[in-house]
Amino acid sequence: MSKLTIFGDIEESAIAQIENVMKDERVVAGALCADAHLGYSLPIGGVVAYRNAISPSGVGFDIACGNKCVRMNIDVRDVRELVPDLMKEIQRTISFGLGRSNPDPVDHDLFDSTVWDELDTESGQPLKQKARAQLGTVGSGNHYVDLLYDDDSRLWIANHFGSRGFGHTVASGFLAIAAGKNFTDRVKETEDPAVLDIGTTAGDLYVEAMRLAGEYAYAGRDYVIEQVLGILGASSDFEVHNHHNFAWEEGGLWMVRKGATPLYPLTPAFIGGSMGDISVIVQGTGKDIGALGSAPHGAGRVMSRTKAAGKFRKFTEMRKREDGTEYEFKVRRRDPATAAIDWRVVKSELYSEKGITVLGSGADEAPGVYKDLSKVLSYHSNIEILHTLYPIGVVMAGEDIQDPYRD
Repeated sequence: MSKLTIFGDIEESAIAQIENVMKDERVVAGALCADAHLGYSLPIGGVVAYRNAISPSGVGFDIACGNKCVRMNIDVRDVRELVPDLMKEIQRTISFGLGRSNPDPVDHDLFDSTVWDELDTESGQPLKQKARAQLGTVGSGNHYVDLLYDDDSRLWIANHFGSRGFGHTVASGFLAIAAGKNFTDRVKETEDPAVLDIGTTAGDLYVEAMRLAGEYAYAGRDYVIEQVLGILGASSDFEVHNHHNFAWEEGGLWMVRKGATPLYPLTPAFIGGSMGDISVIVQGTGKDIGALGSAPHGAGRVMSRTKAAGKFRKFTEMRKREDGTEYEFKVRRRDPATAAIDWRVVKSELYSEKGITVLGSGADEAPGVYKDLSKVLSYHSNIEILHTLYPIGVVMAGEDIQDPYRD
């Protein structure tokens, strides 16, 4: 098997998962960053270098998930008391939730690409229409819009999301193609990686589709940042923008990163902590430590969503019809009695003890489900920290938001 470098204390299941990926003879090397944990086929925090091949399962379903972060011309001391109201305005203005559409559809040059026509031929559906409707929406899970400040008291905005339903459709289609099926067929998720050779029709079309999803994710994150700058009446003088679920052609190899940040000297990148922890702006030192030019993308989970927020159970609610009569309605939601984390207590403590306003989210995104970012970063001597950022406001989708799409 090719060389594998592991950073930090990583669970055995994640190590076994990447070792399975690296059995492929097209794999040259692999790495697990210190935030790594079990994922689908390839661990989150995993990096694999392929020769003349690319892996749709390695990139994952949320193609081009990443972050944009900008520094504003605002002193945090001038707005600290306004943060709760500012976060409410952000929550009202930006569309959060997996299947949400942007009420103000965004036009963009990326919709002129001929790749849309190729994908429509494969999928038999107008993907461009769906993608256009969702551009500029944030999604759910661990996707967010944050306000932070640095050691000079400057205010920053950060966001985190990817290519939304469009990216998921692309990923699902090429997983089917890699399994010998049609784009529209749905295949079961397996631990065996899906790999396509570069130079084949399928492999080259996946690269084009992935890159289009990358442009789409960049455009969406740009739009959201502009919306928040408008709310604050601010301008920015420094920005960082990077994917961490993507594949790059580097040094003649295809570097597949799932939940791993590309790290280059003199090129700033963003690494986010939990909602109660620091985030950092970093760049590479150029030191070769076997990380394949990569860094963690975050703190890394140590607790599953189910353990943190509770098991899903069916409940019966009484609801009223328009005529006033009541009826029983079956709902499926997490049972807080089975949750390891009391979200109400955590949310209250974040505000009272750290001054962090949190809107939306839930126990499955509480600080306690993540590692300490400083410790994670300490395993990577290839990282130079340029700015340390401290959270003051967080907006995420709420637990009650339902999703008509599967992102």
